[in-house]
Amino acid sequence: MRNILVIGGSKGIGKAIITNLVEENHVYNVSRTSPDFSHNNLTHFSLDILTDELPEIDKIDTLIYCPGSINLKPISRLKLEEFRDDFEINVIGAVKTIQKYLPKLKEGNSPNILLFSTVASKLGMPFHASVAAAKSAVEGLTKSLGAELAPTIRVNAIAPTVTDTDLASKLLRNDRMIENITERHPLKKYLQPKEVADLATFLTSDKAKSISGQIFELDCGIVSFKI
Repeated sequence: MRNILVIGGSKGIGKAIITNLVEENHVYNVSRTSPDFSHNNLTHFSLDILTDELPEIDKIDTLIYCPGSINLKPISRLKLEEFRDDFEINVIGAVKTIQKYLPKLKEGNSPNILLFSTVASKLGMPFHASVAAAKSAVEGLTKSLGAELAPTIRVNAIAPTVTDTDLASKLLRNDRMIENITERHPLKKYLQPKEVADLATFLTSDKAKSISGQIFELDCGIVSFKI
């Protein structure tokens, strides 16, 4: 049984990841709110990742950092503080967590780290300046740490397109918006949290033990294809 630490596992993609992993692993979740379910293999810590002290955990094999933001505004309306906030939650929170638990990860069983980016880091999209800048930093962090921590710790990231979560609810708030989002993707769909969780489960397993420093675009074709 592996020991997996998930940051931000109470909702959306994080919750789907915990649901995937909790039956066969001991999962620690750190988030401001508790998941709406319990399990004998799940231990929850309620705190703010940016302001609170992180808990002491004896054994960690996998660290998954899920928090993110979708702050879509024209550059003329984006305040510098909003850029800072997006960078804090997406990048500084991840760095703080990795620095805290790196000694335990180094002692882990096939240890690995999984971070999250966005398709907006590769695909130029209006109004995405703040989130794209922050997530591009996450991609740089993934590659740099993958090199630095090899061969002991693998580091990868997933860059999903629009996913049906509370965070993206403003993008999917009516039938017309759902239709537009669907039509924009060559595969004529957008993501469900379970699809992202399935890729996360693979990347953090021994089946992916030869993969590190990679950004996986789970994009329904929107980055790679022009159809």
